[in-house]
Amino acid sequence: MNIIFSIDQLEEVAQKIISENPKKVILFHGEMGVGKTTLIKQLCKTLGVIGATSSPTFSLVNEYEADANQVIYHFDFYRLNKEEEALDMGIDDYLYSDNWCFIEWAEKIPNLIPETHSVITISQLPDGKRCLTLS
Repeated sequence: MNIIFSIDQLEEVAQKIISENPKKVILFHGEMGVGKTTLIKQLCKTLGVIGATSSPTFSLVNEYEADANQVIYHFDFYRLNKEEEALDMGIDDYLYSDNWCFIEWAEKIPNLIPETHSVITISQLPDGKRCLTLS
């Protein structure tokens, strides 16, 4: 799936992503500042999270409860120095929990990603819109 969108269309984009039935482990790729965290916040809202969501840049993972007792884990591995740090925090328990796992900077843990996952790549276009690919 490919979508070109502006920030004011995030709600619609999140609904389209969920309607595609992606795998519950989703890797988010894109340059810093392209809108990965903003999209994840909207996905959380679309899945029924009530309340504030934020980037787990310093905590590495945030946990949210959504509709129907679903759990969403949001990871930000930007500050991770080595894969062992993710193992130390019990990443396998999260990734194989059958809960939503939204992962920013997954390239920091390439050997730990489950075979079954989806990928969202976001890039910024010259006109300020974003190009999103879900695979």
